[in-house]
Amino acid sequence: MDLLKAEIARKRKQLENTNVLDKEKKFFKRGDLMAKQEEEYWKKNKKQENVTEVEDKPSTSKAEDEDPNVINLSRNEVVRRLRERDEPIRLFGETDADSYHRLRRIEILQPEINKGFRNDFKEAMDQLDQQYLDEIVQAQGDNVQNKAGDIKVEDDGTTLDDIMKLAEGMGKDDKDLDHEVILKYVKFLLKVWAEVLNERPSQEKRSTKGKLLSATHSQTKTYLKPLLRKLKKRNVATDILEHLKLIVGFLLDRNYVKANDAYLQMAIGNAPWPIGVTMVGIHARTGREKIYAQHVAHVLNDETQRKYIQGLKRLMTLCQRQYPTDPSRCVEYNA
Repeated sequence: MDLLKAEIARKRKQLENTNVLDKEKKFFKRGDLMAKQEEEYWKKNKKQENVTEVEDKPSTSKAEDEDPNVINLSRNEVVRRLRERDEPIRLFGETDADSYHRLRRIEILQPEINKGFRNDFKEAMDQLDQQYLDEIVQAQGDNVQNKAGDIKVEDDGTTLDDIMKLAEGMGKDDKDLDHEVILKYVKFLLKVWAEVLNERPSQEKRSTKGKLLSATHSQTKTYLKPLLRKLKKRNVATDILEHLKLIVGFLLDRNYVKANDAYLQMAIGNAPWPIGVTMVGIHARTGREKIYAQHVAHVLNDETQRKYIQGLKRLMTLCQRQYPTDPSRCVEYNA
């Protein structure tokens, strides 16, 4: 009985707090009570929403500053990048913003473009044409036609006599000297080649054949950059350094036949190719001891080595043309 009285008193107090009962009326409608309760509920929730809005305002403004929907690239740049990746520049019903976001997704998921094998010679030709146009624009005066088409010559003042004096100490277990002589001689041959090409008349430089020769020089220079970098840092592999010493020594001696033999030894080698099973049981295969680093075909090791070995061959051809010697010591390149 006491519990029932307590519950009735609680209900009465709740009704008085809601102000549903008027002084004139002794009854109320249940709908009025529900309306009052709903009103109080929304008052409390609105206060909480206002508090959360105030707390979230700084983060919202920060998020607006870093809005990913802002397009930072022009339409032409978006089209160029999509075409580089062999993607359609616009899908059906797609806006410029959608194209930009699709490009961003592709760049995030596939950061590297698979361009496949590049045509280095065509790239060298394009660089040459661009260089020719830049020189025409920049050059002023009467000698505009003579300047256009020239190859930049990097001259450090080293002469052939200086290199021959340094080369006297080659092959005496001084690797720093060996690296220095090879580096200077390769740069010297590149400089001689550029000077020969620059001496041509302007009409020949602008011809198709002249452009091909200039592009070959530019391509060779690009091929030899990894080798020159290693020579500067004095970290060329020992086996390749031994072959380079022989080649440079024979070229300075103008013995082009032996230089060509040393080049072939480096490029192709004479190692037997281990086809099939090379080791069965405890007995070694016949001739297995011949398979070691000195006989490895370095031209097949990787693409970078193949390129600078090919560039070295072009310099050997140039050296024979510029510094001829007895026919018995020459290689017939144009046979």
